[in-house]
Amino acid sequence: MNRIETVRQQVDEILLSMPDAEERRCGYVHLYGVAQACALLAKKRGENAELAVIAGMLHDIYSYAKMDSTDHAHKGAVMAREILESLKIFSEEEMETVCTAIYRHSDKAVTQNALDEILKDADVLQHIWYNPLFAVKQAEQERYEKLMAELGIEKDGF
Repeated sequence: MNRIETVRQQVDEILLSMPDAEERRCGYVHLYGVAQACALLAKKRGENAELAVIAGMLHDIYSYAKMDSTDHAHKGAVMAREILESLKIFSEEEMETVCTAIYRHSDKAVTQNALDEILKDADVLQHIWYNPLFAVKQAEQERYEKLMAELGIEKDGF
């Protein structure tokens, strides 16, 4: 089994243990939506798509596992490291790369390394593309506009 599928099994275990069906659905939609957007952006930018997808799947795992979004990026990085270490299939450098991106993903106003930016951008895309009729959050507006330009997508009429 490849490493993405191995991590997916761990994420599915956590999500399936959630008692609230609506929250479980939100977890699947968001985590796997971000993971897919990470793959697209990593491929477009010439970065490691495997690690990007794994970061996307794990970036909000703490929020869904604990039903608590307080300081979720930092706590999520710790939880993601525990998951990745338990699998014994990642190097220390790979775990550090993924967990650093998770740790930083909520700080959308700061530009950081390539995987950090892929995860932040994928998170913004999933927030917006989940329902294009929702308004773009003010904190995500500038990043969203840059992404649309990068992807060659014209402003729509929504």
